[in-house]
Formats: sequence, C-alpha cells, structure tokens
Amino acid sequence: MNIENQLINKQFHDTFTMNHEHTHPVQVLGDAYLQENMKESPDLTMIRFAQGEVYFQHKDYEAAIFKWENIDNEFQPWARKNVADAYFELDLLGTAEEIYLSIDTDSDVLKIEVLLQLFSLYIQQGKLEKAVDAIKKAVFLNPDYPDVTRIARVFFEDHQDWQNAVELAVNEAMRTQEITWFHTLKGYVVEGKTKKTAPKYFIEALTILYQNDVRQFEAISVAFWQSYKGEENYFNWLEEFNQLMQKLDTQSGYHWNELSVIYHDTYFELINGDKQIKEIAKIVPPHLQNWLRISSDTYRLIASSAVLAWSDLFTKSFDAEVINDAERMIEEAMPVGHSLEENYQLFQSIMEWARRHDVLMGARFEWMVKELLDLETNHVIIAGMSGSGKTEFVQELLGDHVKAENTTATVMYKHADYKELTSISDTAIIPLDSMDDLRTGEKRSDQVLVDYKNSLPFLSQQRMAVMDTPGLSSSNKFRNDVFQYLHFADSLLFILNAEYPLTDRELDIAVKIREQSPSLPVHFILNHMDAASSEEEAMQWMDETADRVSTYFPKATIFAYSPQYDPTEQLKDFAVFLAGLNEGRHLMQERTEKMLHYIQKSIKFLLDKRIEKENALIDDMNWHEEMLTKLNGAIHQLEDMEEEKVKNISHSYRDIKKTMEDKLAAAIPDILRECSQLIREDSDFSKLHIQLNDEMNERVQQYISEKVLPEYRESIQAWIMESEQEFLTGQAFLVEMGDSFNELYGFEKLQLNCDFRILEDWKRDADRLTHGTVRLDKANIMLRHTPTQMLLKSAGKIFGLIPQNKTMLYNKYKQFVDNEDYREVASQMTDNFIQQFELFEKALDRDIQMFFQSPFAVLEETVKESHMTIANDNQELEKMRSNPEVYHDPLKLFELKWKQYEWMTKKAQTPKQYI
Repeated sequence: MNIENQLINKQFHDTFTMNHEHTHPVQVLGDAYLQENMKESPDLTMIRFAQGEVYFQHKDYEAAIFKWENIDNEFQPWARKNVADAYFELDLLGTAEEIYLSIDTDSDVLKIEVLLQLFSLYIQQGKLEKAVDAIKKAVFLNPDYPDVTRIARVFFEDHQDWQNAVELAVNEAMRTQEITWFHTLKGYVVEGKTKKTAPKYFIEALTILYQNDVRQFEAISVAFWQSYKGEENYFNWLEEFNQLMQKLDTQSGYHWNELSVIYHDTYFELINGDKQIKEIAKIVPPHLQNWLRISSDTYRLIASSAVLAWSDLFTKSFDAEVINDAERMIEEAMPVGHSLEENYQLFQSIMEWARRHDVLMGARFEWMVKELLDLETNHVIIAGMSGSGKTEFVQELLGDHVKAENTTATVMYKHADYKELTSISDTAIIPLDSMDDLRTGEKRSDQVLVDYKNSLPFLSQQRMAVMDTPGLSSSNKFRNDVFQYLHFADSLLFILNAEYPLTDRELDIAVKIREQSPSLPVHFILNHMDAASSEEEAMQWMDETADRVSTYFPKATIFAYSPQYDPTEQLKDFAVFLAGLNEGRHLMQERTEKMLHYIQKSIKFLLDKRIEKENALIDDMNWHEEMLTKLNGAIHQLEDMEEEKVKNISHSYRDIKKTMEDKLAAAIPDILRECSQLIREDSDFSKLHIQLNDEMNERVQQYISEKVLPEYRESIQAWIMESEQEFLTGQAFLVEMGDSFNELYGFEKLQLNCDFRILEDWKRDADRLTHGTVRLDKANIMLRHTPTQMLLKSAGKIFGLIPQNKTMLYNKYKQFVDNEDYREVASQMTDNFIQQFELFEKALDRDIQMFFQSPFAVLEETVKESHMTIANDNQELEKMRSNPEVYHDPLKLFELKWKQYEWMTKKAQTPKQYI
C-alpha cells in the first residue's frame, strides 16, 4: 500500500507496527515515542501523526485532535484533514467544514478526499446545492478516482437531479467510451429525463458511440427520437440528428431496421396535413435523404418514392445525385408496402379536412370512391345510343324477376340477398321505396345514381355490377351521365345496332370516352343480330363491325347478341366472353390507379374551391355593400314618408281644430249678447249679475254639446278616414319596397308591416272626447272686477230696491250686455274647451312615428346584419389572404402523398392485356 492510500485510510501507523503483530499499536507507538524522545534532536511528528490515527480508530477523537494539531511538516494538510474528520465524527459539523475549507494542498488526492468529506458533511446538513458542487468538483479533478463517478451518479439519481445525472453520463460516455455509460444515458432517455435538454448537447456523444457500436447508436437514437416526439425540442432533434446522419458514413453493411421504421413514421407524421409547409420545409429534405441512405428492403420503395414526390412538388430540394439514387432504388425496389386501402385512407383524410372547412365533395363522389374497395365485384358500364336495344340487353342480364328500369338516372344493379334501392345524389343518400320515387319531389332522377340491390344470379356468378346509363342521343351524346362514371368503371360495353354498327355519332362518343379515360377497356355488343337474313349476312356484319372497331380500338372485342336467341345459351356465351375480358387483369392495381384519380380530382376540386371561396366572399361583400346602399336609401325614403305623413295628418287635424276654435270664438260673443233678453225691469238687480253669469255659461255649454261636438265628431271621423288612406298608401309603398328587397335576397326576408292599431286608438280617443256632455269650467263672464261691472253690481244693490230707479238699471244692464267686448271671455272659454283635445294633438306625431316603427326596426336590423356580414366576410377574406398556407398547405401535402402513391403505383404496374 502506497503512502497516499495509507493516509486516505488512516493506516500510516502500520509503518511502525508492521513487525509487532502481537503488541497493541498504542504500546508500540508509545515505545517508539520514548525511544525517539531520548535522541539528541528528536522528531516526534510522524509518531504523533500515527498516534492520532490509532486514537481515531479507537474513537478517542479528542486525543487524536491533540496529536494532529501539533503536526507541522509535510503531513500537516493530511493532519488538518484528519482533525476535520474527527470533528465530523464528533458531530461538530461547522468546525469540521471550516477546517476542510482551510486546507491548502497541491495534492489532487487530498483535494478529492476533502471534497468527498465535504460532500458527506453537506448531505448530513441538508445543504444539497453545496453537496452537488463538492461532488462535481471531485469528478472534475479526477473522474478516474475510485468510486467518485459512481458516488456522483447514485447521489444525482437518489435526489432526482436529472440534469447533473445526464451531464455526468454524457461526459463519462464521451471520456471513457464505455458502453455502460451509454446504457446509463439511454436509461435516462427512455425515462424522459432528457426531453427538455437541447438535442445538440448529445450529438458529440452519439458521434462517438457510432464509431464504437453502430447497433447501440441506433438503439439510443431511436430512444432519443421517441422521447423528443411531441415535445418542444422535437423539430430541433430532427434537424440536429439529420445533420449528424449526413456526416456519418452509413454505407456499411449494417441494416438500419429500427431507424427505417421511425424515419417512415416520422415522415408521414410530418406530412399529415396539420403542419404548415414552412415548418417542415427545412426538415423534410435531409430527413428523406437520410432515410433513402439507410432504408431497409421493406421501406426502400416508400423512401425513394417519397424523395421523388417531394422533388416533383418542391424542385431544387435535392441534388441530382440524390434524385438519381432515388430513381435507381425505385427501379430496384420490390413493389411492396402500398395498397388500395392506404389510398382510401388518404382520400378519407382529404374528405375529413374538407368537411372541417365546410367544403363538400358530394355524397355520390364519396360513395363511388368507397365502392372501389369492393374487389369482389367488377363495375361494368352499359352505354349506347337511344334505340340501340340497351335496355333489352340489361334485362337479359338481370333475369325475368327484376325489371330493367327506363329512367333518366344511372342505375347500378348489384347482387344481394335482399332488395334495397338507394338514391345517391351530390347532396344526399336517400332510401327509395320504388323507382317511382325518382319522378317526384326531391328524389327526382336528375344527376342521381340509383344503387339497386336484389337477387341477381347471373351478376353474382360473374362477380359484376352493371351500370345502366341513360340512352344517348344526338342532342346529349356528351352528357355527364356516362362520362362521370368512366373512372369508376372497370369496363365499358357499348351497345351497337347490328344493322347500323358504329355510326359516326357512336364513334364520336366512343372516341370521347377513350380520351376521357384511356385506361378503361371498351368493348362492344352487336345487338339485333337476328335482323340478318342469313348466317352469311350475320358473319358479314360481324366482320365489318370488327374491322371498323379495330381501327380505333385495336384491343376491343365484340359480342353478338339478339333478344331472339336462346337466353340460356346466350348468357353462357356472354359469361365466356366476360371471362376472356378479365383474364390477366390486376383489379387491385387498376382500382388503386382509379383511387389515385379520385384523390387527384378531390385535391384539384378543393384548390379551385379556395379560389371560389375567396371570390364568393368578395362577391358577397360587394353584394351586401350594394344592399346596404339600397337599405340606407330605403330608410331615407321611409323617413321622408314619415315626415310627410306627420305633416299631412297633423296639419289636417290642426285645420279641423282651428275651424272649431274660430267658430267658437265667433259664436260665443253672440250667445252671450243674446242673454240681454233675460234682463227685465222687474229683475232683481242685486242678484242679476249672478243669474246672467250662470245663464251665459249654461248657454255656451249647451251650444258646445249640441252643435260643436257633433260637428267636431264628424270632422274627426272624416279625418281618421283620410289618415287611414294616407297610411294605406304608405303601407302599399312599403309592401312594394319589401317585395323588391325580398326578390333581391331570394327569400321573404323583409316584412315591412306598419301598426294600424294606431287608427283604432284614434277612433277610441275621438269617441271618448266627443261623446257625452262636455263640462267646461264656469267662466266669470259677469263676475269680473271691471269698473263697469263693479259699478253695475253696486248700483243694483243700492238702487235695485227703489222702483223708480229700476228703469235706469234695466237700460244700463241691457246696454252693457249688448255692447260688452266678449272676445277675451270667448277666448278663455274656447281655450278651456280645446284644452281637453290638446293631449290628443300632442300625441299625433308620436303615434304616426309608432305607425312606422316596425318597418324602421326591420330595415335598421337588416342594415346591422349587412354591416356584420361585410365585417365577417372581410375578416375571413383577410384571414385567407394573410395566411393562405392554412388552406393551401394541407392540400399541398395531400398532393405530396398522392404523388408518392403515384410513383409507387407506377412501380407496381405491369403491362395490361385486354383482349
């Protein structure tokens, strides 16, 4: 054991006791102390150091401290460390820490031992940050020091200090290149302890591991990949790792099975449509390039097709060398890993995305695509000109118990153990009770496909479904009913009339069909062969038709048919004919190509819809702007009309009231003067003024009740009738206005109905005001305090009792009543009477406004709706224009998948042989 190990383990005293096995170390050291002390220049330092160790081992820590405190030679740093150890054992942790920290030495061993002691001390004190610092310093000084990295790793793990644990594992893995440290790091990765750490931190370690163990490199790379997935560092990991892979020499014979899988899965996750292209544009090309380099046999076709598809859509993404490698690999790859079902899943993804964006492809479109999955049934279109006998031929295939329908809809007959009719249109899939439903209501046959299931033995035996399309004529020879199903069908049988086979019109249609769907096998049925007068003529017809057909359709075959032939034998021959048509065909491959056609069509449709939607928003905004102008104009018109009605009706009422006022003002003075007849010479002049005053009021009251009110009532009734006509005129104008707007809106949006209840309120108020007795407040006509009246009243009281003075008073009263100016009194009495009609008059303007209140509210609400629609359209338009990638990018990525599947389908293609 070397001196450092002795000092570490406090066994330096063995240098004194090694030859004294049977003597206690204390005695041995005591004897040595006495012997040394007897020397002329004794050096007791080393003996004291050794004695301190013995005392320490026997837990006599105070004696040990005493011995070690007197050490002043080269052992002094160790002695101070031992003193601190003794205080540590005495649980005097503060003193121990102070001494540990004061030790100054050049020995890395002593430094590490001090740090390890401080590490333990800090753990005991609960000072974990200081403990971490101490152990990290120890590792930094000498990571090869016995157990120091193990102690650090265990401590970090126990205290879940994963950052330092990962750092330790990475550093040690790179330093030692030992696989155990990489296993430790992998464990941390699998447990998710590294997912918050920047991926770049691990690249150097991964590089070193690759140089030493490729298999372990792959395993830990996959672990990192899976841990970062779904985390904020995921894209950073993909970028860093692909940069690393590009630098590594991966052209060895190693098979990257695990990474091939994860490269495959990640690629399709990146292009699943929920990420913007700008997010993945930098990541995908190096990702695909690396995938191409390491792909296993299982994924070679997928990887190479992915590279070529990405290059098709995003040119200049790869060097020419990468493209050449992809083209070479796709030629060498086995045609595996792609199926019709995968294409359908892509189609479903597109449809789901379209539904989320409120863009519908149509129920019929989706139904046809789903029907392509039925590989047990061949779809055969039956087409022909009107009068070609097409319906008779279809009837032969269906059998006697099912009637071939003559309808303007395309009917697909398919065998089933039950009967079921379904109308499939662009808008809905609707069950039918019978074919008659197609001719009524919403189920009419325009642009409808009928799925007709029934027991159809011949179709079942031949594993086919027959699509009977409407007969063609010169006026509709290119109508969509036939052409829209060409990519859905597996074959097309064109019915020809044997007497006039393949006319120019028929040839035009057949050539058009080939142009629309070049891969669709087209064959011909030569109908009405029984019209031939002899077998020789029938053979001549067949030969001439075959020659004409082969010129344009060299792979087409012809079947001779006649409704007069034996049905059983004819169906047998036709079954043989069908078998020949299908021989050597690969239905899965053909359906896959058809599915790709519909995927491409759906993507193009959705891209066009994006432009249509933007244009529709602009058109909708412009239309609502125009409507807003019209609506505001209508409101101004209504305001003008309301103002006019208020003016006309109110002024008319005021004219009536003014007439009544003038009449009262003129009549009341005359009534009052006529009361002079009541004055007689024998009147009681002391009370005459009171009697005259009462009579005058009564006569005015009687005049108003018997004369004024009836006339006023008649005038008011006439005025209400005139007002009603005014209102009716206004309502008629508003009805016309509403009709005009509703015609523009396309539905009954505006109901501009006025409130005619106002007229009933007026009639009720008029009756209340003009019926019955109107009691006026009694006016002081003869009781006023004018000088003349005061004089007459005083004279009447004084002289009224003297007979000879009555003549004088009579004359004076008579003269006063006849000549008095009653205008002020008449005005007061008129005002008194008119006052009860003033509230009615004041309410007229408000009432007329209430009459038009509802039309105003409707127009203003419509204006508000228009503003909201314009604002929403503008917001949507701005959103579409400011962030077009939200719509375009998913479709671009769908197109990318379609391109890839197209490349894979081309690889799977084999020469088609149609008889």
